[in-house]
Amino acid sequence: MNINGTKIGGNNPCYIICEVGINANSSVDIAKQLIDVAKSARCNAVKFQKRTIELQYTPEELAQPRISPFGTTNGDLKRALEFDYDDYREIDRYCKEIGITWLASAWDIPSVDFLEQFDVPAYKIPSARNNDIELLEYIKKTGKPVIISTGMATEKEIENAIMCIQLDYCNNIALLVCTASYPAKIEDLHLNRIKTLKEWFPYIPIGYSGHETGLWGTLCAVVLGAKIIERHITLSRTMFGSDQAASLEPLALQKLVREIRDFEIAAGSYELGMLPCEVEVAKKLKRKFA
Repeated sequence: MNINGTKIGGNNPCYIICEVGINANSSVDIAKQLIDVAKSARCNAVKFQKRTIELQYTPEELAQPRISPFGTTNGDLKRALEFDYDDYREIDRYCKEIGITWLASAWDIPSVDFLEQFDVPAYKIPSARNNDIELLEYIKKTGKPVIISTGMATEKEIENAIMCIQLDYCNNIALLVCTASYPAKIEDLHLNRIKTLKEWFPYIPIGYSGHETGLWGTLCAVVLGAKIIERHITLSRTMFGSDQAASLEPLALQKLVREIRDFEIAAGSYELGMLPCEVEVAKKLKRKFA
């Protein structure tokens, strides 16, 4: 897989995506601050989400009472959190200005058409839509790389998603192990699923979309072979919003990226034998035995 000239998978460094999503709380200024956080931490990309609210929720769901900074109904909240064309035009301009890739989760076909106006370099399929074959087929027509979260998915649904994209397109597919719970409990992470997917699909990158609190689970995912990491980011976990508690604050994100890169250095070679740094020590301390 290749996103904006960066190769993903194989022996390449882990590709780190910062999920802004709805954590900007309808503010482009907050979105820019979060983009700055990702850039400062040396992440590869930031990610947003685009939904057509009337296609995602019934009128009854939108009319449900829900107090928020944006109104008194669920619909008031959901509509307020969606950025419009002018908002995304500014996000696109800003990301290009500071030099960071942005992509998005597309929840429906009109959202794909919307995002194509900005020529996004890749698409994310959220866990809630990994069984939407019509959406997958539509995104495939764009020719863009597709990253599929496997939260809430059965084995059959994962296989169907891969087959929908088709094998000749697998150099542009990645799968992310994901637990669709916010925040996810440690006993619900099941990181060994990374190994399972690597065995099932050895020809595509396998990654991890983490919703747990803290860094430990994500670092372990990298050790287990995750080649893409996605984590939600926030300016403060105390901010309003359903995703904030499962997000990383700026200092935690910096620590995560630094430790992932340190692990990649420390992992080193698979070959056995004396290391160059050991030669002089061996001269002083090592003895030959019959």
